[in-house]
Amino acid sequence: MTVQSALRLQICGPLVVERDGLRVDHGLPGRQGRLLFTYLVVNRHRQVPRDELIEALWRSPDSTGIDARLNPLLSKLRHVFGPDAVDGRVTVQLHLPGAWIDLEAAVEAIHRAESAVAQKNWTRAWGPALVALFVAERGFLPGEDADWIDQTRSQLAEIRLRSLECYAAAELGIGGAELAGALRAGRRLIALDPLRESGHRYLMQALAAQDNLAEALTVYGLLADLLRDQLGVSPSPRTRALYQQLLEQT
Repeated sequence: MTVQSALRLQICGPLVVERDGLRVDHGLPGRQGRLLFTYLVVNRHRQVPRDELIEALWRSPDSTGIDARLNPLLSKLRHVFGPDAVDGRVTVQLHLPGAWIDLEAAVEAIHRAESAVAQKNWTRAWGPALVALFVAERGFLPGEDADWIDQTRSQLAEIRLRSLECYAAAELGIGGAELAGALRAGRRLIALDPLRESGHRYLMQALAAQDNLAEALTVYGLLADLLRDQLGVSPSPRTRALYQQLLEQT
């Protein structure tokens, strides 16, 4: 009976590959090998044409030397992960059954967090929100530049914002000493995306919950000024409703 080894892949931040608790990423063949491996991990649920792989790895590929450059990299990946891990010739697909991959874990975690927030189950939302946040904040392939890398970075940036929203909602829902976390999350959301109104709303709610109504109303005024100056619009009905609610408490 063959026992499947446990694989853990961190592709956000520094690349780390562990098999049964031992690092094996040192066996990847240099910069191009790491890029190839990461690209195949990101796209592991489909077959990738060889031409697409070449474009992902080399800005101006020399068609006469494609096989001479790509084939050795694929061979080394098979050497590190096993002969069945990299399948195909015309198209290529990575097979790592049962592997834990941080990017996929973050996507799954943010869905769980948002589902828990929708059900107002604040304690159940808290953990997955932090899992998604910690992964998203590590970034992706620093120092590298390609369209597919930018797409993954955009995906992580959105996960980061959504996880902060879930974390802020959970901290507000739990209340008490956790309100400080909602304040921090609201301010981080505003710093990351000033035009995203959710950060302003969470900050307003957290301040109001700490009896800082005047400061909460000031946050709304700053948002209204920003939206008018940048976009020529007013805050959304949801944000205006919160503002009106806070006004009635003064």
